[in-house]
Amino acid sequence: MTEQDPAQAGNRPPAGKMGPEKNSWGRIEATLRGLRKEGEKGLIVYITAGDPSLPLTVQMVAELSRAGADVIELGVPFSDPLADGPTIQKASQRSLAAGTTLAKILECVDATRRLTDVPLALMTYYNPLFRYGLECFLKEAAARGVDGLIVPDLPLEAGSELLEKAGEAGIEVVLFVAPTSTEERIGATACAASGFIYCLSVTGVTGARENLPGEAAAVVRRVRRYTDKPVAIGFGISGPGPARTLSRDADAVIVGSAIIDRVEANLGDPERLLAETAGFVRRLKEAVSR
Repeated sequence: MTEQDPAQAGNRPPAGKMGPEKNSWGRIEATLRGLRKEGEKGLIVYITAGDPSLPLTVQMVAELSRAGADVIELGVPFSDPLADGPTIQKASQRSLAAGTTLAKILECVDATRRLTDVPLALMTYYNPLFRYGLECFLKEAAARGVDGLIVPDLPLEAGSELLEKAGEAGIEVVLFVAPTSTEERIGATACAASGFIYCLSVTGVTGARENLPGEAAAVVRRVRRYTDKPVAIGFGISGPGPARTLSRDADAVIVGSAIIDRVEANLGDPERLLAETAGFVRRLKEAVSR
């Protein structure tokens, strides 16, 4: 049976799909809601933790925060990153070769908290969490200053334990919606997510793209039928122009591979690496603020 599109039913979501909204939010959701209240757009940036080193990651978090990043995702390197394109795959390989582990990333988060209070989310595949021990990880992550989790390979149907235990630990769990998602899936995801709903502008893997589909932001408008939680869009945003365009519909845009490209281009010069990535983030923030 084919589910009726809400657009054909007075723009109302199917019965039972609109979940109750939280009255209190974690730091990621509160930050994005605060920007929305002020009529501003958010910028969420991704870097791979430990690329090229964890001490430099600490400096990058502080610099990118000062440059205008409203939320920072720290990627946990993994040997089989199925959702990532070549740029982030290479960053993960460099990080793993440098000896980065999940435990060391948590220490890195602790160090960043002495420099900045920018909301931080760890983007990780589920295997590192499973190997660490989910409850142990969540307890330590919360104590170190992690605000949220993004787990791209954990389906909503299998995520009940993580959602429950992360909620108990005070950690937000960001969930994904794709252009191909059904209305039922969008409604369930909107109800379960916290922090923000991560809308994919395209299907496939991560990576900056020269051109995005003309209706890339359509998924954002679909999600808004179900919730007033913050909605962010990412995958493929290559620079200020696409960021500005997609920010018109979303509360925030997410940029990762285009930043990692600048990291890779300056691996041998840490000072230039910091300057180039911070300058790029500054231009992105200016673009979404217009």
